[in-house]
Amino acid sequence: MAKFAAKFILTLSLGFAMAAGAQNLDMSGGNQSASFDASGKPTRGMSQASVESSFGAPQSSRQAVGDPPITRWEYSGFIVFFEFDKVIHSVSKR
Repeated sequence: MAKFAAKFILTLSLGFAMAAGAQNLDMSGGNQSASFDASGKPTRGMSQASVESSFGAPQSSRQAVGDPPITRWEYSGFIVFFEFDKVIHSVSKR
């Protein structure tokens, strides 16, 4: 019985020690109001309408393909990929 009590107390104290050392992780995403990143490309989560209002009409675009539908807009310096109507990635052209 004494071994069980010692193991129980050790387990309980380790649990409290781990809980006391827990940290909160901020998942707010920082400043979501910026319409482009440091390199001047659209940021993830922007809508097609906001990309067009910030960067103008694309030089060319490709129709949506796949499931979920992925659309591609090409600008002079970068390409933007949308899933439905939200930016999922933007890359610089070589």
